[in-house]
Amino acid sequence: MMSSRLLRTSALALAVAGLLASGCSAGGDGAAPRAGAPSLSGTAGLERYYAQKLSWRDCGVPEFQCATLRAPLDYAKPGGGDVKLAVSRVRATGPGKRLGSLLVNPGGPGGSAVGYLQGYAGIGYPAPVRARYDIVAVDPRGVARSEPVECLTGPQMDAYTQVDTTPDDAGETSALAASFRTFADGCAKRAGKVLPHVSTVEAARDMDILRAVLGDERLTYVGASYGTFLGATYAELFPKRTGRLVLDGAMDPSLPAAELNRDQTAGFETAFQAFAADCVEVADCPLGTGSPQAATARMRAFFRELDAKPVPTGEGRELGEALATTGVIAAMYDEAAWPQLREALTRAMDGEGAALLALADSYYEREADGTYSNLMYANAAVNCLDLPPAFAGPAEAQKAVPSFEKASPVFGRGLAWAALTCTYWPAPATGRPHRITAEGAPPLLVVGTTRDPATPYKWARSLAAQLSSGVLLTYDGDGHTAYGRGSDCIDTAINAYLLEGTPPPAGKRCS
Repeated sequence: MMSSRLLRTSALALAVAGLLASGCSAGGDGAAPRAGAPSLSGTAGLERYYAQKLSWRDCGVPEFQCATLRAPLDYAKPGGGDVKLAVSRVRATGPGKRLGSLLVNPGGPGGSAVGYLQGYAGIGYPAPVRARYDIVAVDPRGVARSEPVECLTGPQMDAYTQVDTTPDDAGETSALAASFRTFADGCAKRAGKVLPHVSTVEAARDMDILRAVLGDERLTYVGASYGTFLGATYAELFPKRTGRLVLDGAMDPSLPAAELNRDQTAGFETAFQAFAADCVEVADCPLGTGSPQAATARMRAFFRELDAKPVPTGEGRELGEALATTGVIAAMYDEAAWPQLREALTRAMDGEGAALLALADSYYEREADGTYSNLMYANAAVNCLDLPPAFAGPAEAQKAVPSFEKASPVFGRGLAWAALTCTYWPAPATGRPHRITAEGAPPLLVVGTTRDPATPYKWARSLAAQLSSGVLLTYDGDGHTAYGRGSDCIDTAINAYLLEGTPPPAGKRCS
């Protein structure tokens, strides 16, 4: 079962990289953070957190160091207990003067920033950037190594991911609603005290403690996907402490949950149409070699066939419509996965569902032993705190189905129902949709990809327009996010911004 507003970097690309198995600035000139006395203004009651010293140790991964950062569980009651946050870094390699720390976040919400650093960013970011910055990551509260939210056992999660998300009658609708309740109840029982305190605002405040502890006057940051919302939230809270922020694959913070979900649904349709147009040009396309429209019709028909009769996978789980849809969506994040998707669809249409199931498992971060990472649990926990639910109940979801199907004939129906994720959530939302302007922050670089499946390009345009100092950089291409994905034009522009503080000219486009 797809989770509502899963905004993340490509699971497939990260798997290849080894990671995997939603006032005025000081001077206002966008200067890089400087080592020295950190800013402590506005930290009353939090002094012990800002004054802590990190004890760095070997991570067991060559060249990387790890530490534990403490932050208050509840910022409104800083004496009421701590959360322990996992931090990792790789030191600047040189040559050249060190510019400070560069904090990275891969998105999700729920993606492990530490895993991303150690599996990709710390070794795969452009060499000039790694030479001048210590690359640093912190798993946000509730994620991976930082007080992880847990909800279901492996077998329970297996059952959850197979629930029919395109109900055809009252019985199937009731079963779907019951599955969301079971998920929410599991989180309430197993996540304990942390569940009401994993919002994006709290994660952004944690980042400011880390900035100060690292000795940086301003935060320098690269956030992908949901990480753009985290970075923009930081700039909103701490414009005087904001330095060079790259917001790649931007999210629009002004939209309510239902609209965010519908926009993302349209984004997956855009990506699927690009895949279909490519597929019909090759001889082995399982959707035919006619028009993209015919390929779309074949995809929809195959999903209906799986809804009526799942196919075997060689293990206890069958490939039904829900898992097949997730597998297809997983491949939309990176066009490099399109050949793999063609093969998986070909085999599934021949009655062998294992390859398409593997794509779905990569999306859910399911291991071969049947265990899951906490990605999906943290994803729901953060999203459900950040915004009120998309729908009050199944009746509202049903009413919204036509608008979702208009946004995506292929995925719309299932994603409309998946937006019920937060309806039964035990912790009430603390955030609301709103525009983020970050008045007084230096130039902030917003990056958008024209055919991005998970964060539609119009979100990048909107965020850049909202930010008082937003600068939009456009990648005319496919896939989710742009930095480090093969465009020299994009990488050169972002590198110049990070190293020199110079944003690209307004309206710059790359392909």
